[in-house]
This record gives sequence, C-alpha cells and structure tokens, in this order.
Amino acid sequence: MTDNVVQLHKTPPADLGDTLTETIIDVVANAEPRPVDPPDTSPEPGTWIADAQAYLADAPPVVPTFLRKVDAFTNAARWTVSYYAHVTAFHTLRTPVYLSRLLLRAPRGTGRLLVRWGKWVADTEARPVEAKAAASADIEAWLALSREHSRRVRPRRMASLAVATTTSITTLISGFLVPGWTLTGAVTAAALAGLAGKKGDKALITRYVATNVLRRLDSTEVFDALAAIGIEGKKGRKGVEFASEVMRDGPGWRAEVDLPPGIEATAVLEKRAALAAAMRRPISTVWPEADRTAHPGRLVLWVAQRDPAKAARKLWPLMKDGQADVYQPLPFGFDPRGNLVEITLMYSNLLVGGIPGSGKTSCALAIVLGVALDPSAELWIYELKGSGDLDSVKPICHRYVSGDEDEDLEAALGGMRSGIAEYQRRAAFVRSLPASEVPEGRKVTRALAEKYPEQQLGPRVIVIDEVQELFTHAEYKEEAAALATRLIKKARAYGIILILLTQNPDAPSLPTSVSSSVGTRLCLAVMEWRANNNVLGTGAYDRGMRATDISVDEQGTGILARGREGITVRAAFIKQTEAEDIAKRALALRTAAGTLSGQSVGAAVWDQDVETVVDHLRAIWPDGVETVHSHRLVEALAAYRADLYKPWTEMDAAAASTALSAALKPFKVSTRQLTIRECCGGAKGLRYTDLPQTDDTEE
Repeated sequence: MTDNVVQLHKTPPADLGDTLTETIIDVVANAEPRPVDPPDTSPEPGTWIADAQAYLADAPPVVPTFLRKVDAFTNAARWTVSYYAHVTAFHTLRTPVYLSRLLLRAPRGTGRLLVRWGKWVADTEARPVEAKAAASADIEAWLALSREHSRRVRPRRMASLAVATTTSITTLISGFLVPGWTLTGAVTAAALAGLAGKKGDKALITRYVATNVLRRLDSTEVFDALAAIGIEGKKGRKGVEFASEVMRDGPGWRAEVDLPPGIEATAVLEKRAALAAAMRRPISTVWPEADRTAHPGRLVLWVAQRDPAKAARKLWPLMKDGQADVYQPLPFGFDPRGNLVEITLMYSNLLVGGIPGSGKTSCALAIVLGVALDPSAELWIYELKGSGDLDSVKPICHRYVSGDEDEDLEAALGGMRSGIAEYQRRAAFVRSLPASEVPEGRKVTRALAEKYPEQQLGPRVIVIDEVQELFTHAEYKEEAAALATRLIKKARAYGIILILLTQNPDAPSLPTSVSSSVGTRLCLAVMEWRANNNVLGTGAYDRGMRATDISVDEQGTGILARGREGITVRAAFIKQTEAEDIAKRALALRTAAGTLSGQSVGAAVWDQDVETVVDHLRAIWPDGVETVHSHRLVEALAAYRADLYKPWTEMDAAAASTALSAALKPFKVSTRQLTIRECCGGAKGLRYTDLPQTDDTEE
C-alpha cells in the first residue's frame, strides 16, 4: 500500500481562446485508502434478526393460494356450490322416503319415549339405592332417600298430568277448528317420535355416495400409508414428520412430509402404486413428488379429491377463440391439480414417445393446432402412419404428407434437408447483421422477423409423426438420424423447430444422437425403464420421472421434461370435429395476414438440398478415426444416400475411388495414398483434416 495518492484534475487554461485543456497532477501525502466494496450489513448468525430473515425467506404466504389466484378461487367456489347444491337436491328428492320411514318407526319410537317418560316420572334410577339401604337395615339412610324420592316424584307427576291434560284438550279443540294444522302437527309429532324408533343398522338417511369424489386426506392416513410401504423411522431415530399441515391445494389436498433421516423422496416415488394401494385410492389420484428446493428427503404428496379419469374434460384454452404465439409458451394440457401446462417450442425441439394407444394423437393435435393459430408459423407435417389423424390442419400447411410408403419417407427426408438449407440461409443473414440488431444473440426473434419481412424469418415447424419408420428403415436410417441430429443441434436458434413423435421409443427406433440432443421431451405410457430413459434422458427413471407408472387408459397423460426436472401433464383432449373448427379459424387468421404458402395455396413445394459430398462425408465419418480408405467411404456414402452414391458401389474399387476424387475436386480436396494397418494396407483415402471446415457453429 502506498502513502501517496495521485489525483488528476482537468482545468481550463489561462487563455480562454484555446479550447484545449491541461492536466494538473496533485500529490496528496499520507492519504488514507478508501474502501470500494459495499459494507457488509448482514446480521450476525444466530441473532434474532438473522433468524427472522431466515424465516421470511421461506415464510408461507399470508393470503392463501386460492384467494390470490382467480382461477383457484373460482374453481374452489364452483366446486363448493355445485357439491352442496347436488347434495341438497339429492336428499330433497328423497324427503318422502325419509318421512315414510319415520312414520313407520313412529310406534316403536312412541313406545320407547313413553317408557323413558314413565321411568323419569317414577324416578326409577333411585330405586336400587333405596333397596340397598333397606337391605342393609340403615333406617336413617332409607328414610332420607324416601323423602328425597317423594320430593322429586310429586312435581314430576303433577307436571306430567298438566302437560297431558293440556295437550289432550288442545288437540281435541284444534281437531275441530283447524283440522289441517292438527293433522300436520300430528304427522310432525309422529315423525319426531320416529327418530327414537331407529332399528339396528338400518339408517334413516340414504347415504350419499359419489364414485369419483374421495374422502378428505388426513395425517393418520399419510402415516399409515408410508408405514405400509416401509417408510418409517428405525428404532431410536426420527420418523415421518410433517413440514406443514395438510392443506387444500386446488381440487385436492397437499401434504408436505419430511421422511426419516437417510431416506430420499425418490424411495416413495418408486412405490407410487404401492402407496395408492395402501391408501385405498385410485393410482390416478395419488401424486408424490420430491421438493428439491427444500432437501432430498422432503416429499410433497398431492391427492386429488376427484378421480381425474372420471372428471369432466377441461377445455383447451384456445378451443373457442384466441391466437397463439410460437415465440411464447403454447397451451398444451393440464397437470393433476387442473392447472394449465404450457409447452415451449421456440429455441427448442420436442420429442414425444409412448406405446400404441397412449394418446400420442391427442398430444400431436394440441401442439399442431397451437402452431396453426400463429399466422407467422409455417407448418411442415409428415404423418408417416397414413391414418389422417392430422388432416384437420392440412388446409393451412405449407407441406403435408400422409402415408407410410417409401415415397412418403423420402418426402420426410426432403423436408429435413430443406430445413437445413433454410437454417443455413438464415444463419448467413443473421451473421451479416450488426450486433446492435441482435442484442439477444445471433438468433431469429419476432422483432427481427417483423423488421425484415422479405427474409421470411418466421418459425418453421417440422412435425414427423411415427418417426421410427425413418429411423428403422434399412436405406434411410443413417441419413435420417444425421439430418435430425443436425437440425436439433443447429437450427433451433434460427426458428427451425423439429417435433418428433414415435410409438416405439426403444433404442433402434430412437438413435442416441437424436434423443440426447432434444431439449423438450414428453413421455407417455411406456412398458419399461429403458424406453422411459430413451425419451426422458439417462437417469430419468432413477430421479423419479417414471412414465412406466402411467396406465395406457390415461390417454394423453405423460411426463413433460425440460432438462432434469419434469411434471405430469395430460394433453387437452380435442375431438376431430373440434380440431376442424379450430383449423378453420387458423385458416381465416392466415388468410387475413397473407401468410398462406406452399400446398395451402396450391403451389408445388420443392425440397431444397444444399448439402454437398463434403457434408455427407462428415455425416458418415467414423468417430475417433483420422484416416479412411476411399472404398470404405464410398460404401458408407451409398448406405447414407443411396439415391446419389449407389451407382458407385457397382464400380470396381479403383473406379469408385476415382469417382469420389472427382466429386471432391471442386472443393479442392484430393485423395492420397494411405497405409492403414488396421484395415487393408495401402490404398487411396482421405484424412478427416483434409475436409474443409464448416462455418456452422452449434447454437
């Protein structure tokens, strides 16, 4: 540390006519250093202020959730009103039955009441005490009890006589003067007497039973259920503890539980079916999850009051009106609590997998119709099953193909090639812009697309349904995997979105290079953990994201994951007739905006392919290999693009090598004599470093 500080000042010169300034240096001796960091004002740990701040950091809300959220309050109010209105109507309709039961029980009830009245008047409860005093020859006690008995019985007899006389006279007179009221009173009295005539286990009121409304969740049930599946504290250690009271949470109840030390919440997630069995509730109503914001042992158990499988359908928010924006999250479905779940497509890609019958069509419709309602988005759909499930949006698609023939698969490959050509065009344009026009980075935004409409930078969404037909095809699988991987990794920043759907998410049908690169994944019901991890990512099953627990009957229900976290969601169910109405609305929006193109306006769509032999060599080049002979490269190229390179395989090795060398000449790449001991000695070949470097960078 120095003792002197040098200060710089700029002062005007003596000559005002001179516009220059001069610098004067002052040296301050023995100056004290000045702190530049802000002072630490945090309280000392362990003080009451520190404790209060820690409490406020994780304090529960003052106003309950259902009062702060309009949707939650509306849902609770609607449920309460509808429930009690239904129960009231249910019992009102059965009032004559209840009255008949009471009148039938009236004789028995009247007899019981008369017996009780007689015992009260005679003070029979004192008789055993008097008899005991007489038996013991305790004269004084007997006399005292006798006098007390007489003192209590005499007024009761007089009161009973007075009430009986008054009631008889009043009833007799009323029977002549107001017979209607007398009859009503008699029936009422008989009904009241019937209340005392209950017989055995025969209930008076018909039990109200709702098959899809379940009992309230309480702590005892949670304790017992966790103990039943082996989650309980060991001897001498803490057991299950509640972090907060069981509370109402939407259309169900929420319990936050701290599991015994050393037990993670995933241990309960693994036993969801057993937990539901222990609680005697449908598995579709029991949803345990881990609260990672607290600690790994915090379990959040949400139990639905109404079985979602039997609940009324919740309508997709854009069913009747509204417009979507692909740059923003799109409405997709609902979680078990009934909250809306949105799905983000922009700057991401989507993979949907599930066994046949798991509701893939419902998911596809909810996604595709959301894109259709954004007039700026361009839809390219390849439905490789040929069932016509997505025909509703055909009138607004730039490209629509439905079928499972080779020509349909080739069209899907062409669509991906066109996507690569388009992203390369957009990438070149975005790179040419100054940084001031792309403040969010080198990517396509809505502002950029609107500023340069002639560049046609709107989102292009490529949907390939039953994509396993491509990935398992003997001739197309290698190119399909390479194209999909390249699109997923590099095109998303430029508004090219790839959506893949498959009903066979096993390893052969879903290449690792594809599944490991997708940003957003939706796994519907699957049969085993391998398929679960193929869709949701490695380790998803162990982290508790288990689509294996979802029944195939819960169509459209799956786990939606982005990154390592996932939520359970059920796609909004949209009927085909409803999908057609939505598509008509989308057509009107696009017609008004003037964004219809391609097949939707009757124009021919030509698949662009800007890839060269150099791009193809990069795609088929073996990982970790530096040098490869030409004849091996030709064989790999023919397997990758048979339409271009298959004729080369019909030549001899020398001619095929010459053909490859000729194709590489425009790119200033030459084959050379290479000796590869691991292969087949010396022959013409290439080094990977000889290939020109691409200017594409992974976004």
